[in-house]
Amino acid sequence: MADVTSEQYFIERFSVTCSKPVSHLQLACCPSHCAIPWKDKNIRIYENKINNLEPPLELTGHHGDVSAMVFGTERDQPILCSASEDYVIVWDINRCYRQIKEGGIASGRVVGTLLGRVVYLSLCPMSAKVAACSGSRVVLLNAEREEVLGVLKAHLGPVTASEFCPWDVNLLISISEDRTFKIWDVKKGGILFESAVLSAYPLLSLSFMKQNGQFITGSGDGQLWCYTLPVDHKCRLVTKLDLSKLEQKHERNLRMISPPQSRTDGTARCDERGAVETAKPVLRIWPQTPKINHASLQQRGSYVWIGSSDGLCLLDLDTSELLSFLPLKGDLSISIAGSWVISEGLDGSMRCLVSSLFETSVVLLVVNGVRLDELCLRMAKSFSVEEQLSVMPSSPLMTTSPLKAELAKKGPKPQRKGGVNYQTSVKDQALVFHTQVKSSGYNTAPHRTMFRPKTNIKKKSSSITKTSTTMNDLLSEYPSHSEAPSVSFAHLMVSTSPTTMNALQYSGDGKQIVCGLGDGSVLLYNSSLTGNPDVYTGHSKAVNTVCWSHSKRWFLSTSEDPTLCIWTTSASEPVLTMREDQFAKPIRSAQFYYLDKFLLLASGSNLMLYLYHLDNTKDDIKRYKQRSKFKLTGKFSMKSGTDITSISAVNDFYSYIVLAAGADRTIQVFDMNRGSLVTQIPDAHCRAVHHLAQNQGSSFCTQAVQAYNLFLSSALTDGLKLWDLRTARCVRRYESHVNRCLHCTAAFSPCGRFIATGSEDHSAYIYDTRSSIFLHKLQRHSETVLNVAFNPAKPECVFCPAALLWDL
Repeated sequence: MADVTSEQYFIERFSVTCSKPVSHLQLACCPSHCAIPWKDKNIRIYENKINNLEPPLELTGHHGDVSAMVFGTERDQPILCSASEDYVIVWDINRCYRQIKEGGIASGRVVGTLLGRVVYLSLCPMSAKVAACSGSRVVLLNAEREEVLGVLKAHLGPVTASEFCPWDVNLLISISEDRTFKIWDVKKGGILFESAVLSAYPLLSLSFMKQNGQFITGSGDGQLWCYTLPVDHKCRLVTKLDLSKLEQKHERNLRMISPPQSRTDGTARCDERGAVETAKPVLRIWPQTPKINHASLQQRGSYVWIGSSDGLCLLDLDTSELLSFLPLKGDLSISIAGSWVISEGLDGSMRCLVSSLFETSVVLLVVNGVRLDELCLRMAKSFSVEEQLSVMPSSPLMTTSPLKAELAKKGPKPQRKGGVNYQTSVKDQALVFHTQVKSSGYNTAPHRTMFRPKTNIKKKSSSITKTSTTMNDLLSEYPSHSEAPSVSFAHLMVSTSPTTMNALQYSGDGKQIVCGLGDGSVLLYNSSLTGNPDVYTGHSKAVNTVCWSHSKRWFLSTSEDPTLCIWTTSASEPVLTMREDQFAKPIRSAQFYYLDKFLLLASGSNLMLYLYHLDNTKDDIKRYKQRSKFKLTGKFSMKSGTDITSISAVNDFYSYIVLAAGADRTIQVFDMNRGSLVTQIPDAHCRAVHHLAQNQGSSFCTQAVQAYNLFLSSALTDGLKLWDLRTARCVRRYESHVNRCLHCTAAFSPCGRFIATGSEDHSAYIYDTRSSIFLHKLQRHSETVLNVAFNPAKPECVFCPAALLWDL
């Protein structure tokens, strides 16, 4: 053995040379020991100590070649189970050490015979049962004596791995070359759940995440699936990852930190021509595609270690991001791995028992925690913003701030000096503006009765009672600890003709809902979706945005015309219309901003800030002329010149921050106080972001100040991401819903605890912000759910295209 120190992120404790390659065998490693086949039929046990001078413990008892080994989970009493074609033997390691010290021969307990070639072994958490994978079956054995407890056989191909559930010993999950996994009831021997075919390549690895109640499995083409394991055993997909794509994104991030030639981590280097060469693993069967050999959970949140052929990956399943990649480079004895066994050491370090893919060597590697922390800290500093951003303003307005602009008011016209020319100033004008004039009453009989007060007010009293009842339906304070909406109590078809509902929003008091349709019309409903809606027509093409003002007096709509209209609920004609001559490209998104002081809209690559004045009075002669006016006060462009796909800003309180998503997959953050771009998030999704949503809360509910810095982004085929503006980093990812072709949106609940999103499987999903697992799947929809909105005053939400209202 040799204690070789690598200059990279691994410390090589020792290296062992076997009689033949063991990359196809299941090795074993626990916090205190590791097991390696020796001379085919024997086993050597090494202690995982830094300065271990003791000779290895050698176990003999198999008559055939050892093909699989596994340690138990108990640290104080290490148990090893090994298998060959003739025997399955359970060894008590402490007892074996005592037998050797007493001058005897280490012996184990035979629990199974003649099972065939066993490729994988697993012990239950209490080390009372053994699962042996042989062929297309899983044989359950008693770990105390030689007894077959059952045979699980349902796979169509050879079983590659099986594991007992750590929180339920009666559950076992098996994976196979038939590319499926099955959940078994160990007592009854029946199948509780069976997956569909997941990949074109066999499933090779399996691991449980006890903290989250989830399990992960990996295939030979580098795909990784994470599923929940609920009580009803109906597994739900949490996330799906591609290691090759994650490595490519990680490589781009590292190049942003420093030039490739200045890095020493071995993930990329420059040749003489200046081209970047990335480390591509050479595989045994599928070349140039990474293979997952083992997945092991690190005891920190949702971090998972993934061993591949060319190195070790550290993933965060909450954000679906590759945190670090540790390549097998430097002076290590192995450059291409054939199998990995990962375990947490007694001192908290990560220990990896790695076999070479083509050679006969096996090494024990320890992750260099100091270098790993340096790498993570360096990456965190490089990707963090220069100054911590916040939606809440921390400084007063600057003297040159665009937010200080005001719309000039026209004063009274000055009087003309000199005499008045009667012929030029007085013109013939009509006395009345109507064709009929009301009679003066000369021909009517005089009134015989005096004035009498009106005492019959029943009709008015009924109206007041009705209004009072409507107000009682709205809670004075939003129940912040209520459950997520899950029960449907209203359903409404908004149109008899086939059209889409492209936009949806509640008013600030929760009394009304405005909807934008694909036929160019805008509908206004009450919050209970009862009665006939008010219809507003002013667009010639599909409406793509609707937005209420903070004062709840106005709402705007934008269309592909491109036009922008501002409406009032008391008139069917727009109060203000901004037509296509103001914009070179269609308006992608628009809203009221800075407590209704500005209009914020996106057209092309420009973010525009308008001052406006609304006047809903009309001149009876010049009715075509609007008295409202607007003025462009600021125009900001995306850094790369790309078109803006979505914008978001808080209007319920003063905020300087404006978010803009671009077609180049970036999210850029503007500070309107400075009037400039302050930071951007590159590669926010694998495709362009089509929707942004901020946690704006509600006037009926208060949240912690830090919660308002959260925002959501949606992209096709890339799920939903939750971001923290303070660090400009993704903190969680949601992928249970389906969003492949259409632009499905998402929204925060007023309490900030839930997220609702549409889906293409004719359902709506409710997520908890603290978990990546959906709480409810609302399925009473006939079409794709495009838009969602929460009522700011009550715990209910509405979904479209077919408007459904859901309550607790």
